[in-house]
Amino acid sequence: MSDFDMELDARGLNCPLPILRAKKSINSMTVGQVLRITATDPGSVKDFEAFCQQTGNELLATTQEGGEYQFNIRKS
Repeated sequence: MSDFDMELDARGLNCPLPILRAKKSINSMTVGQVLRITATDPGSVKDFEAFCQQTGNELLATTQEGGEYQFNIRKS
């Protein structure tokens, strides 16, 4: 069983597109579900931290591997 409910591929997209697509995805989810985002924009690390602070959603994990960043966000 996976540790997320929905996955968003934001590779190759630059700010603000990963955030905008994540917002759209989270809006379609129910409270408690987890969205996993994969992005290649290095700026997305700070962007998703700020996004979660502003929206009240919970940033569960941030990982980096081979130029890709993954974020797990739980909808609050």
